[in-house]
Amino acid sequence: MFGSAIDALPARTDEVDPVPARTAEDYDVVRRALAHISSRFQDQPSVPDVARAVGVTPVQLTRVFDRWAGLTPKQFLQAVTLDHTLQLLENRASVLDATFEAGLSGPGRLHDLFVTHVAMPPGVYRERGRGIEIRWGWHESPFGRALLMVTDYGLAGLAFADPGEEAAAFADMAGRWPNADYREDPAATAATAARVFEPGAWSRDQPVRVVLIGTDFEVKVWQTLLKVKPGQATTYSDVASHIGKPTAARAVGTAVGRNPISFVVPCHRVLGKGGSLCGYHWGLTRKRAILGWEAGRFAA
Repeated sequence: MFGSAIDALPARTDEVDPVPARTAEDYDVVRRALAHISSRFQDQPSVPDVARAVGVTPVQLTRVFDRWAGLTPKQFLQAVTLDHTLQLLENRASVLDATFEAGLSGPGRLHDLFVTHVAMPPGVYRERGRGIEIRWGWHESPFGRALLMVTDYGLAGLAFADPGEEAAAFADMAGRWPNADYREDPAATAATAARVFEPGAWSRDQPVRVVLIGTDFEVKVWQTLLKVKPGQATTYSDVASHIGKPTAARAVGTAVGRNPISFVVPCHRVLGKGGSLCGYHWGLTRKRAILGWEAGRFAA
């Protein structure tokens, strides 16, 4: 059950990782570099300054960013700054309008993460997960340790944690459905983790199946987020308009923050008014990292 699962949570597990260890090491460098840049953004630190702060050489830092995101540190920074996000918004030609009309992917966009989704029956949400078994496991990802939770219906949870934060992240996720039966089973989550974090495995023919457990309003918000492609962005007010609640931008923001399936249901692609990055449940540094990673891999 919920309590015993938290007590049993290990600092690390020995499951098969979906990405090479080198990728996890690269993310640690990127994470520290972004944290340094964020704290000194107005000073616009140079590459040598950032490299010195994270304990690598400028050449090493550049190689890590290129290997991890396909961008130089400078390009990466530009990808997640206000200028870039404003450009995304200006050029979106109503991202949501276009995707609702054309479907999740346009011609030639083979890199899209194809997702099928189902909403859990309302009774499961009201009963806080009673009657379902959730199998969970920790895996390496391009954005640090990732916790995946799966049910017979599909992927129900995906969270991130920096080293030492695994227990807190698990408690946060399990607390959403405290009456579910929890079983640690990284073998049951490994295949999903491998596909989610490997763009080469994204396929229309074998979509990732997710199950959305929330209120009717939350599910509508999360379903709308699935229409926003990698490399694109939308706003809270845009999402509110598309679910027929144009004055509910604040409530949309709350629902976005409660999204239990990070990355796959792309709450990181929602920006504040004027293109500000706003917050992210798993850390603003990680949101910047994900947006930059996508910019490097899915540039038009």
